[in-house]
Amino acid sequence: MTDLARSIFLKMRDFFQESMTEFTISRVGVESRDMTDLRIGTSAFTAAGWEGAFYPTGMKPADFLAYYSTNFDTVEVDSTFYRAPSVATVTGWERKTPPGFTLAAKVPQIITHQKILQNCEDDLKQFLNTMDLMGSKLGPLLFQFGYFNNTVFKSGKEFLSRLAPFLKKLPKGYRFALEMRNKHWLTAEFFELLHEHQIAYALTDQSWMPAPSEIFDKFDPITADFTYIRWLGDRKEIERMTKVWNRIVVDRTAEITSWVDVCKKIQRRGVTIYGYFNNHYAGFGPASVQLFRDTCAKSGLEIPPVASPPVVERTLFD
Repeated sequence: MTDLARSIFLKMRDFFQESMTEFTISRVGVESRDMTDLRIGTSAFTAAGWEGAFYPTGMKPADFLAYYSTNFDTVEVDSTFYRAPSVATVTGWERKTPPGFTLAAKVPQIITHQKILQNCEDDLKQFLNTMDLMGSKLGPLLFQFGYFNNTVFKSGKEFLSRLAPFLKKLPKGYRFALEMRNKHWLTAEFFELLHEHQIAYALTDQSWMPAPSEIFDKFDPITADFTYIRWLGDRKEIERMTKVWNRIVVDRTAEITSWVDVCKKIQRRGVTIYGYFNNHYAGFGPASVQLFRDTCAKSGLEIPPVASPPVVERTLFD
């Protein structure tokens, strides 16, 4: 084989190998790779009680995220809700996680709770510019809104009148999700607005919000090419039992079995799923993820394997 022929052969081989990774062959035809893209992790990657129960005893906090990424391929960062992260923090997250890892983050509360979508353009721009340092590892960014009683908005329609122009001005190239905590504001108009702007509605398992079956019966809550799930539970109730998050204290087997069925239905639509278990859901986020994985395996729902961790070099900031 001549050098030219060999060069052409290698290029053609690489082309077809890359092309084939975009599809999986099934008995019913060709499905996009995203048909099985199910990413499940925890809300935050540290909590009281995790050392010894999840992280090896004595492990330095600076090593937590790298270790976490050997077990899960995604995490929802909660700390960004309280304040926008620094450049050093985000570059550290990027450096300590492997290729293919996805980091979701909450939009700062100054935007969602304090300014409530008004005069917050600079706050959002600063947050997005910093989160851009995650590169390809940047996952969905969640707008988590409060309940909003009558002193803030007199009705859901009044809230939508403020939300609509805000969504219209959001920059392209990001995956945004939105969580609503007032069940009375879940209307056809609300879901249509999210769909119009390709903002994912965040499905939640929370004590005062309707179950997914109730929502699917009335509306189509799949409003983007991905969906976002948060298993939150009942914070007040579980904190009566424990405030150390190192073991399961609430049996959620039935609920998780139901959620696996929901995820199977969502995946049939070719929609990527990002899901995160809070410690308050059952007592120990990592164990809830494992129960979900085991339930998926029994039901035939495939979860992609976790990527290999990176070799992390320490810096002066660790």
